[in-house]
Amino acid sequence: MPVIDDPNLLVGLDRADDAGVYKLSDELAIIQTIDFITPIVDDPYTFGQIAAANALSDVYAMGGRPLTAMNVVCFPIKSQDISVLGDILRGGWDKMQEAGVTLMGGHSVEDDELKYGLSVTGVVHPSKIITKGGAKVGDKLLLTKPLGTGLVSTALKGGVAEKKTVDRVAWVMATLNKTASELMLEAGCHACTDITGFGLLGHASGMVEDSPLGMEIRISSIPFFPEAKEFAQIGLVPAGTYRNREFRTDMIETASEISDEMLNILFDAQTSGGLLISVPSDKGEELLQNLHRHGVNEASIIGEILAEPQGKIVIRE
Repeated sequence: MPVIDDPNLLVGLDRADDAGVYKLSDELAIIQTIDFITPIVDDPYTFGQIAAANALSDVYAMGGRPLTAMNVVCFPIKSQDISVLGDILRGGWDKMQEAGVTLMGGHSVEDDELKYGLSVTGVVHPSKIITKGGAKVGDKLLLTKPLGTGLVSTALKGGVAEKKTVDRVAWVMATLNKTASELMLEAGCHACTDITGFGLLGHASGMVEDSPLGMEIRISSIPFFPEAKEFAQIGLVPAGTYRNREFRTDMIETASEISDEMLNILFDAQTSGGLLISVPSDKGEELLQNLHRHGVNEASIIGEILAEPQGKIVIRE
């Protein structure tokens, strides 16, 4: 793609980030993003909630506030009852209402594979944009949701996951990153990205890639669904997780023996995952306590930003 020469394009194609940002005035910029997914749970209403939360997350990761959205629908009208689509859209609508987002319309096409998501527009002050590239040496890294949603979703498709496991994971995926975003801004965070299809290590790599920074992550501090490890052990691993490992392995250094199952969790392709937040060292514990007080109960400090090895992530037990 050609480089776009526009002084008002603050975050665009030349800087791979969670969303695009365009300045309208010295006081206002818009954030634009689009995301849609295939069903990862059986219940249509829950799927609609998850898909909406997933699409809204990019705006929260950029430190913005989502304002409006458009539905994006691909629906197999010849093989699915239209009531299924109604339940999906109702789930998405309810999640948008929770986020304070106005639905303006949307677009639908007939497709053999069901897909749903949102095109979202948000706002942010031009000087307060949070990107994945702003981390500083000494920063603490916080993760706000547990890992393993891809592994559990794969187990669900294979008929292995128990209902209580699926229900818990679905609730986590449907939870907005709104509160976490607001609290990280109060703490003066330096950088952020949300954990989705590239997995924790894939998205974390984007924070230090081609930079003078390194990163350390401690496995013992990472929240994950216990069942995810069990599913990884029996080989119920999404194809996207294997692709993530292949693509980013050269950026990973292990300082201790890491099991194959744990690496699959660290690279697991997530849907509507948590925020990975880089915050000043003296604010890390305070932010963690605030997250817990406001219901982000599984947030954890999982590592820190280092001066070296540059462009690498060191994993310790």
